[in-house]
Amino acid sequence: MRKWIGAGLGLLLAAGAGSVVAATHKHHKAATHKPAIQAEASEAQVRQLIEASGVDRMLGQMNKQMAAMMQQQVPCVPASYWQNFIDANGVRELTERMVPIYQRHFSAADIQGLLKFYRSPLGRKVITEMPATMAEGMQLGQEWGRQRAQAMLADLHKSGRIDAQGRCPAAPAAGTEPKLAAPAAGSSSARQ
Repeated sequence: MRKWIGAGLGLLLAAGAGSVVAATHKHHKAATHKPAIQAEASEAQVRQLIEASGVDRMLGQMNKQMAAMMQQQVPCVPASYWQNFIDANGVRELTERMVPIYQRHFSAADIQGLLKFYRSPLGRKVITEMPATMAEGMQLGQEWGRQRAQAMLADLHKSGRIDAQGRCPAAPAAGTEPKLAAPAAGSSSARQ
């Protein structure tokens, strides 16, 4: 169960960080030079960025996803129990833990640039569209992964490395083990 909780929260933080990183990359590319020493971002600046980038809304969406996942994992517990998986205290605790991370990776000037971006019309659009974009991307990635795994399992079956049920057959006699070629990079063997 902890594995699912950790994975879910990791995805949330990665999604939030992903949009921040994308915006930061654009900000850094546009900069013509960097000062040699950059001022550290203050806690207040980071909290403004967390708020402006919609992390609180993402946590709300994550709460719904985590509640549904936990309900599936522990069906004997009423769904209502999981509804406050990430409550106000959880948001506050996660924010407190995230502040030093942002401070290690972003200078005060970076945070100011990100705040400017997230307060712009394009930044607000990123905040609005990113959850759907991430969800569609994850769905696409899962489907691709399923197709790729099926193709690779078919190759393993064809070469005799696994049987029709996907299990390893009895150990082959010495020197008769079939050669297994690595799938070609960019191979289209995942087609169905």
